[in-house]
Amino acid sequence: MIQALPSLVLPGVSVEALRARCSSCSMHQLCLPMGLDTADMERLDQIIGRRRKVPRGATLFRIGDPFASLYAIRLGHFKTFQVNPDGAEQITGFQMSGELLGMDAISTDRHHCNSIALEDSEVCEIPFGSLQQLLVDMPTLLRHFHRMMSQEITREQSVMLLLGNMQATQRFAAFLVNLSSRYEARGYSATTFQLRMTREEIGNYLGLTIESVSRLLSKFKKEGMLRVSNREIELLNPAMLKAITAGTRTCG
Repeated sequence: MIQALPSLVLPGVSVEALRARCSSCSMHQLCLPMGLDTADMERLDQIIGRRRKVPRGATLFRIGDPFASLYAIRLGHFKTFQVNPDGAEQITGFQMSGELLGMDAISTDRHHCNSIALEDSEVCEIPFGSLQQLLVDMPTLLRHFHRMMSQEITREQSVMLLLGNMQATQRFAAFLVNLSSRYEARGYSATTFQLRMTREEIGNYLGLTIESVSRLLSKFKKEGMLRVSNREIELLNPAMLKAITAGTRTCG
């Protein structure tokens, strides 16, 4: 009779703790540990304060909260938003696993937006003071951190382009193409995915009414570019969506 091999568990370390490590996280090739060797990843593991569960609808941080930590999304989706002077909510982004939350507060030590979970989620809390010391000691981590900050700046610039120069059809096509590429980078399907945000939230982000979002979904569906079932989206013609985003093709 073949005996099962014993589990390889480090002395004094539980299986649960091992599963929570950066090296065992499916997102570690997108998150802060990307490119780190085993020893450096161990050092990063040691400064991560806790894995924090954030239920759907719960707030991770609010405008004005003091800045202490960055949050790497381990599971789930979030939205960030600001509040206009008239009290209206303006969504500034949708974040998913493998991305960092909280970088808005680095320069002023106060958060400039609210962050709310769109579904039951989990984040890794990274105390920024400890991270700063690691960034000094680990050039690879510093380079990747700069890369993540650059990606965040590029994402914000893309939103400005969406809202400033693109027609409604282009905005919505660009939104779907962006989600597709981000899911693909995480090893998920690039053509079939769930919209974690509501149509109203999509409209708020893109500067469109909820009626416009519904019309565009129907239009793209009629043109054979999408299949829609509740919140599940299947991209039937990604090439056409990319062409519409680039302005080289029109819909309808």
